[in-house]
Amino acid sequence: MRRPRDECFDFAQFFIWVFSVGALVLVSAIGPVSAAGVTARDIASLLFKTAPGTRPSLSGLDLSRLDLANLDFKKADLSKADLFGADLSEADLSGTNLSGAKLDRVTLIGARFDSANLDNASMMRPSTFATLTPRPGEAPSLKMASLKRTRFFGSFIGSDFSGADLTDAICSPTNKSGFIEHISRSDFTSANLTGATLTRADMTRSQLSFATLKGAIMQNAVLRDADLSGADLTGADLTGADLTNADVTGANFNGAKLHDAKGLETLNGMSHARNTDKTAR
Repeated sequence: MRRPRDECFDFAQFFIWVFSVGALVLVSAIGPVSAAGVTARDIASLLFKTAPGTRPSLSGLDLSRLDLANLDFKKADLSKADLFGADLSEADLSGTNLSGAKLDRVTLIGARFDSANLDNASMMRPSTFATLTPRPGEAPSLKMASLKRTRFFGSFIGSDFSGADLTDAICSPTNKSGFIEHISRSDFTSANLTGATLTRADMTRSQLSFATLKGAIMQNAVLRDADLSGADLTGADLTGADLTNADVTGANFNGAKLHDAKGLETLNGMSHARNTDKTAR
């Protein structure tokens, strides 16, 4: 005849068994992405099985160096995820939450981040083109993306940042970025920044030649030593911007706004900018 103590012990064991089975069922339901050692296949499977209207949760996962090319991330939550060195070629990350994510050294050929949240993210030295010569269609798209306080540095030639919010973003090559870089500047040659917000953005030494900055909000933006040759700043708000030693050869400043100044000559650093006599105003 069992003693009450033994019955209590059996009940405890039964309770532990039920809890363990329940946990296994839960892990099975959410998929292997909840465990360590996530594979590209795990991610592809989870995204494929995600029901329409459901946002996959990949927050905080270590996805570094995975081949995630061509995947539709279905507006997934990737906040604080580690994607260092991952291949995101042709991936659709539109509408995803990448706030605080690490995207350093990722491959972004043809990737789409339209309307994505990349606030406080890091995107240092990504690979954006298959060869040294940029080709149409390879540049990543970041239309309407939120890039507040984002740290990024690299080549974004021909990329689409139209309507994007780069408030307090850091694109400078050294010091604030925390990296000692071998390339001298972020390259936005021919990039589309129409209507983008660059308030207080640090674009020191950035290559912005022939970039479209029509109607961009550039209040207090730091453009020291930047190359703005041939850039279109029609209707841009340059209030408080610093253009010290910037090259403005052929830049179009028609309709540029200065809320607290009487003309472009009073713009901070404009008297020290290069080739101001070759601008359109």
